[in-house]
Formats: sequence, C-alpha cells, structure tokens
Amino acid sequence: MTLATEPFELDIRVTPDDIDAMGHVNNIVYLRWVQEAATAHWLAATTAEEQERWLWVVSRHEIEYKRPAFEQDQIVARTWIGGADRMRFERHTQLLRSSDRKVLAQARTLWVPIDPATGRPTQVSDDLRERFSVSDTD
Repeated sequence: MTLATEPFELDIRVTPDDIDAMGHVNNIVYLRWVQEAATAHWLAATTAEEQERWLWVVSRHEIEYKRPAFEQDQIVARTWIGGADRMRFERHTQLLRSSDRKVLAQARTLWVPIDPATGRPTQVSDDLRERFSVSDTD
C-alpha cells in the first residue's frame, strides 16, 4: 500500500478524444486528470474496507493552466495531500509533461468524505484523517 503522505504519480497518455478544436488538450481534460490522479492515489493508499466505507466528492477546484499539452505528449499527474478541516480535505496536483517535467497545469482541490449509504457528508476515522492530511507545521 502506498503512503498517503508521499506524493503520488500517475502516468497519463493523451488520446485523440482529449484534443479540442485548437489542436491541444481541452481544459476540461486537465480537470479530469486531476480527479483521476486523486482517485488513483486513494485506491493505492487505502484498504478495500476504507474504500467501501467512504466516497469522496469535490467541493472546490482551483486550477491554473500554464502550458498546452498535445496528442503526442505523455503526462504525469503528481498529487499530494494538504491540510484538512472538519469536513474538507485539501489536495494539490501538478500535471507535468513527461519529457521535460514542465508544469502544464496545477490545481488545488477540496474533497469532502461521503457516507455511501446516505449520500451525505460524514466524518472519517482519526487514523484516516491523520494519514490524509498534514498540519501547517509539517
């Protein structure tokens, strides 16, 4: 199992469907990759029991687009955890071009844990909170 406190990287391949009328990856695709990286990190750093006990929804995305990506590019989504308050967990992501590791976009996302039985926000265990958040002094 991956440590949740360590940055996690996901390799991504640009597909023809990712390309927009301007000939580069559409902005919404970058956001999809941010979510895919967070999901992959969650699956790599948690048990099957934890995955069944909590689902996550986004309450906020902040994304800054820096450079375009093109169909021939290979992408690395690099994500890591941030701070947390009572119900929101912060996550950071950089989308990098594999060949030169230049940042194509960077994002900050707030995630809220959901109880799958009720579909409502819920608290997580103390252990999960500790594993998926860092304090300002870390």
